[in-house]
Amino acid sequence: MPWEKTFDLEDVTAQAIAVFWKKGYEATSISDLTKAMGINKGSLYNAFGSKKKLFIHALKQYDRDRSQAALVKMNANHDPMAAIIGMFDHAIEHNCANPDKKGCLLVNTALELPHHDTDIRDLVTASLDNLKDFFEHNVMRGQSEGVFSTDIEPESAAQVLRSLIVGLQVLSRGASEPGDFEPVKAQVLQVLRG
Repeated sequence: MPWEKTFDLEDVTAQAIAVFWKKGYEATSISDLTKAMGINKGSLYNAFGSKKKLFIHALKQYDRDRSQAALVKMNANHDPMAAIIGMFDHAIEHNCANPDKKGCLLVNTALELPHHDTDIRDLVTASLDNLKDFFEHNVMRGQSEGVFSTDIEPESAAQVLRSLIVGLQVLSRGASEPGDFEPVKAQVLQVLRG
């Protein structure tokens, strides 16, 4: 009899995300995953193939539901300054103000990239590149609208802004409090306005 799936892939992946996010890839066991997902080992392997493939699936779902959804929401803002500051506010609210101090799963994975294969590196890099592209687009939009200084080089500014967000997410794991990042936002405003 062929294997038949009796669970929702997105639901069980969301449970796997929670485990990977809390423990990291290496420290997460198959037993941790099956317990959290409410499925047996055979079902996990039949549905995903391996722990690594499940992790990739989890990263993609996390990226789609959290990172890319935030970019879409912020890009819907007609004010480029509000879009950029909104991204910082979002990161502070969802990472720094999180009582579990988990940071961002993609950034946490980026810190472990030397231990991951190319496919995971490519996935994390693509997500972080989307963040850089968001900043670059909004810097150029702000320049064309006369809101931002034209002395700023958009790609370089985008790389700096992405680095600030990534640093914020790393520090949010316990080294800083949400209020610590208000001066960062103020500095971003000052630099963009010239």
